[in-house]
Amino acid sequence: MTARDPDPQTPAPAAPRPPWARAAYEGGGGGPPEPEVSLFAFLNVLLARPRLAVGVPLVAVALALMAWVVLPPTFTAVTTFVPEGRPAGRPPDGGGGLGSLAGQLGIAFNADPSQSPRFYASVAKSRELLERILLSQYPDPRQGGEGGGSVADSATLLRILGVHGRDAADSLHRGVKKLRRRVSVGVDNQTYIVTLQVDSRYPALAAAVANRFVAYLNDFNTQTRQSQARERRKFLEQRITAAEADLRTAEDDLPIFYERNRSWQQSPELVAQDARLRRQVDMRQEVYLTLRRQYETARMDEVNDTPVITVVDAAVAPQERSTPLWVWAVVALVLGAMVGVLGAFGAHWMERVRQEEAPDYEEFSTLLRRALRALRPTRRAR
Repeated sequence: MTARDPDPQTPAPAAPRPPWARAAYEGGGGGPPEPEVSLFAFLNVLLARPRLAVGVPLVAVALALMAWVVLPPTFTAVTTFVPEGRPAGRPPDGGGGLGSLAGQLGIAFNADPSQSPRFYASVAKSRELLERILLSQYPDPRQGGEGGGSVADSATLLRILGVHGRDAADSLHRGVKKLRRRVSVGVDNQTYIVTLQVDSRYPALAAAVANRFVAYLNDFNTQTRQSQARERRKFLEQRITAAEADLRTAEDDLPIFYERNRSWQQSPELVAQDARLRRQVDMRQEVYLTLRRQYETARMDEVNDTPVITVVDAAVAPQERSTPLWVWAVVALVLGAMVGVLGAFGAHWMERVRQEEAPDYEEFSTLLRRALRALRPTRRAR
């Protein structure tokens, strides 16, 4: 081994670390040093490139302000309502303990799921209801100003939204998807208040659509729930007819037994048969009376016990956009700052690479220029 040959036991020199980091060693460990970020070195990188660190966020804010002015605005109309129906069963513990916790989580004990607020929230976004909303007529805000045109200027929501498809069915399918994205429904688990929001570029149209949702939910109550009560009443009518015939047969068997067995008290077997006949009459009479009570209840349910939606706040035309200007500015500033910081550190890293690996970088630049020159004739030939 000559004096010029490096000693194989001598470790290779460590690669230079970035200027914003310095090695911090902790005693005893055999692992490599971990860089510790220096605040001043971090700021120096940003201050050395103010166009990226400051200019990019300012440009992002300016673009956001231009987009807020140029892009069509979005307005959100809000309506709240409470579905009411037959009193739901109380929790087993009287509303405390487990029942109270379940109420906060939106779980109701012994309650009809079809009368819960979440049921109405799901119905509001169902395909059938959305199609009915899309095919309904509204004052066209594109005619006669923002307040809406006259009745002659009305159009379907599908047409106002500008949805087009291959045919009528495809247009309606696309319209349902578009309207579903513009409608949001939330339920308060404690108060059971349902909040429905509709987004539109026209404030009056957003309020009209939101109120139409509530009106059609009421129609759903009137038609669907009354039809359920009607079917229940018809079923009870049939059962009452059969129970009445059974009761009459049992009552007729009793006098026939007495007529055939005038001295039935003197025979233990006949006394037992008399008890069986009386018990059969009592049972069929109880069934008949129970069905009659349920029938009267079903008749009242058909008329009076249809769930009703109580509107807490009707939707009105919003006066301000859904997203204020300051929100656009803050979001653009944050995103622009992130891009600017990453760009500044990326440029600093590229500069370090060019300085520390100058031969390799020059070779890379030369090969890249050759490759680009080789591709130019090919692109022209095409």
